[in-house]
Amino acid sequence: MDLRTEVREFLSSRRARITPEQAGLPAYGGNRRVKGLRREEVAVLAGVSVDYYVRMERGSLAGASDGVLEALASALQLDEAERDHLFHLARPSGAPSGPRRRRPAVTVRSTLQQVLDAISDAPAWIGNGRYDVLAMNQLGRALYSPVLADPRQPANTARFVYLNPEAARDFFVDYDRIAGDVAAKLRMEAGRNPHDDELIALVGELSTRSELFRRRWASQDVRLRRSGRKRLHHPIVGRLDLDVESLELPAEPGLHLIVYTAPAGTQTADNLALLASWAATRQTPATELEEHSG
Repeated sequence: MDLRTEVREFLSSRRARITPEQAGLPAYGGNRRVKGLRREEVAVLAGVSVDYYVRMERGSLAGASDGVLEALASALQLDEAERDHLFHLARPSGAPSGPRRRRPAVTVRSTLQQVLDAISDAPAWIGNGRYDVLAMNQLGRALYSPVLADPRQPANTARFVYLNPEAARDFFVDYDRIAGDVAAKLRMEAGRNPHDDELIALVGELSTRSELFRRRWASQDVRLRRSGRKRLHHPIVGRLDLDVESLELPAEPGLHLIVYTAPAGTQTADNLALLASWAATRQTPATELEEHSG
């Protein structure tokens, strides 16, 4: 990915969404030729010269101090994810003159699989920032059987969402939100690891084959991986309203442990227990679930 292009498009898109009124600036005249703030207005708000800001928006963040980046984030009213993304763009990992960062793994250690297998009452798996599903426990395989239907390995949730939209809409109750989150988190990952060949190939594949992804990617939105709630419609047990915890694995940079749970006594908890019982009676739950749902 071209870093200068990423910087230029990100900064210009954030500038375009803020009106002078939102920034606390007077809006002189009613015929503004630009959407949002002008470059000189951002420069005033950030406390830098117009020439300096113009150079930054043209893609040159090299050498910008933390103080300048913080001021720019404040001027553009960036949220936490956008601020982190700005810093990632300014301090690209793996750049020729920058520190090398280990690329997100494509396999997991056997001891991590043991951890997953020890979680018997909740779907759990390990993934990376590219949405590769690298390892799962039995209940996780049962829950995510529609995603695992793709024969390519590792399975990839982003491909499922954008390249199999009919199945994804059936599976994810809040499909539109999920699709937006996936694109935004992939862009966040691209800022962290701009030289990740697998990520570049994935974004290229999705951009080529999905108009929806192209639109979401062009929005320049970014998201952090956070805990939350996910609503699914499972082909065997029906509706599941699940709480999601996404935990970073410090010993494995770039990997996350994702666990889905439900409060005791709820219909979702009962449905999870039913799914666990059903999956435990089968040798290959993912395959048989796919046959049942097809």
